[in-house]
Parts: sequence; structure tokens; C-alpha cells
Amino acid sequence: MAREEESLVDARLAALCGRLHEWLVGAAYPLWSRQGIDPRNGGFVETLGQDGAALQDPRRARVQPRQVTAFARGPQLGWRGDVAGIVRRGVDYLLAHYRREDGFYRTLAGIDGQALDERALLYDQAFVLLGFASAATALDALPEFERRALDLRNQIEKNWRGATGGFCSGETDVDRRESNPHMHLLEACLAWSEIGNDPGWAAWTDEIADLALARFISPANGALGEAFTTSWDAAPGAAGRIVEPGHQFEWAWLLLQCQRRNWPARRAHALRLIEVAEDAGVRGGVAINALFNDFSVHDPKARLWPQTERLKGALLAASVTGDTKYSTIAAEAAASLFLYLDTAVAGLWLDMRLPNGVLVDSPAPASSFYHLVGGIAALAAFLGQPP
Repeated sequence: MAREEESLVDARLAALCGRLHEWLVGAAYPLWSRQGIDPRNGGFVETLGQDGAALQDPRRARVQPRQVTAFARGPQLGWRGDVAGIVRRGVDYLLAHYRREDGFYRTLAGIDGQALDERALLYDQAFVLLGFASAATALDALPEFERRALDLRNQIEKNWRGATGGFCSGETDVDRRESNPHMHLLEACLAWSEIGNDPGWAAWTDEIADLALARFISPANGALGEAFTTSWDAAPGAAGRIVEPGHQFEWAWLLLQCQRRNWPARRAHALRLIEVAEDAGVRGGVAINALFNDFSVHDPKARLWPQTERLKGALLAASVTGDTKYSTIAAEAAASLFLYLDTAVAGLWLDMRLPNGVLVDSPAPASSFYHLVGGIAALAAFLGQPP
């Protein structure tokens, strides 16, 4: 019976993967390559309206390398667009309009490229590092982009390292420690560990994974917090009590990739994060936005991105453990994506689901494309049949 159940789950995953791949390659990549890129300069737009037209919103730094990463994965998923051209112009736009003289990247620019927010945030720098790794592969230009990445990594090390471990959240948040920027820094270091030549990438990967176990994850309940003081106490007020189900899944996915050392502890903590998110944070078939650390609900709405992270975390847990329960979770997560992809113009998405099941009619944020591409790529890889 167990084998029969496993076969049914695999068949469901394969069917869902086929539908998601058809949506991605047949609709999303073509639409976002036409409408989601500024034809004047190659920069990526912030949002598309539900009619498919680009909106004139200011552009966050983080969206640029996220879109570089999403498009760089196109060939792996079967899309035959001008990936090299899109990635090169996207990187050039990032360097021209977001890189400051000190080597950090500012957080916001207008559609004309003028700086709107000069602050440099650790979160944004992490995505720049990830975007450089993606560009290095897509453009077959490892020396160029590892040099750029090392310059930025050295700036982070020199200016933002905390005396008690980890890094501050940015130049205006020197007394704040957050798990989320570290999570994406770990993601970038894992990507560079696979392709780069500098041993520091593996060292940073281990350091951040160890930091998660020592500081971010509560020994009392196994949940991962969001905000901390410089002494690694929970931040005062509600901020120090927030637990985001999407981040539990996302951290689990990352920790399950960190197998170089301390693997039994990393594996155990990762599986506990999935358990926490699944048991307390999935309501009505979707991962909700936020809990408190007593697992009561803080924000019952459900954005799109936690569903992709639920999918990725469950898939990797299934691969590591061989337990069908994780494949079943992955199938539920993959199916839930279609709630958000049911739009009048194919290739768009809705970002927010209310507790009553209604999807909010709002523009599609470009930042979600990276999440969707990552989830669909993880599903194809799990099935052993990359399109």
C-alpha cells in the first residue's frame, strides 16, 4: 500500500509539474520578457497591472538581481528567449543605477534611474550577490562576476559584521539583527559555493547555517524568529515574537543543502521548521503570512511566495528522508499555486489571498517571479525530468 500511495503522489506531482511548466514557459516568460523589461535601458519593472501593462512604480534594487536570476534559469526550464541579452542588460542597469561609489547598492531608484533612497540594506546586497552568481553562469563569465561578488562581500565583512556574530541589517540599522537578510545571504553563498573559486563562500555558508541554529531558531519550540537585538535577544515588542511560515519553509530548504558539516543537527532543525510551519502556519490549504511565537495567528492572509517555499522545502525534505509525507505536502503546495495564477492575462499572478479564500485584485509584483521559477525548477528536478 505504501508503494501504491507513493506512486499516486508522484503521478500527481508530475501532472502538476506539467501544468506549471506550460504556464511558465508558454505564458510567464514570454509576457515578462515583453512587458516586464524597460525597452529603453534593459531595467526590470517593479509591477505589471492585471492587464499585462507595466506600471510606473519606483524600482527596488532587490527586484533587479531577482529578475536576473529568474531569467537566467530560463534555458534550464526550456525557455528559448534571449536570456544572455536580458541578463547582460539587467546587470548593466543594476550597476549603472544602484551601485554607489563605496561599492554598496542603494535600495531604490525611479523609472528614470535617479536615486530615490540611498540607503544600503543587507537584504539587497544579498540579492546582488545571488544575481551575480546567476549572471556568471548565464553569461559564462565567472571571473568577471566573482570579482564583483567578492568586492561586495568584502564590503559587507568590513562594514557590517557584528561583534557577536552575523551582520547588521544595513548602514542605518546597525543595532538590528534580522534572520531574513541572512537567509538570502546564505542562498547566495550556496550558489557561489557551487561555481566559485574562493573558499570563503563555503566558509560563509557554514557560518550562517551555524548562526541559524545558534541564534535564529528557538531552543524552546524549534521555530525561527525574525528580529533580534545585537545581543541576540528577541527584539522588543511584536517584532521579536513574529514567526513567518514561509521563512520556516525557506530556511529548511537552505539548511537541507548545507551538508558539509554538522549535518545531523542541521537536518533535524530543518525538518522541525517544516513541522512548525505545516502544523501551525498552513490554514485552508495555504501557508499564511505570520504567526506569533506561541503559534497563534498574527496575520491570517496568505501571500503567493510562501506557497513556493513550502513546495521547495517539502521537495528537498522528501529527497533527504524518503518520506512520502513530504511529497504529499509538496503536491498540496504545488496545487495551491494555481489559486494565484488564475488571472485574465496568462502569465500574471495575484499576490494575496484573504482568509475567506478571496484573491485580492492587485498588480503582479515582479519580485514573485524569482519565487515561482525556483519552485517550478525544484519540482522538475525532484521528478528527475527537467523540461
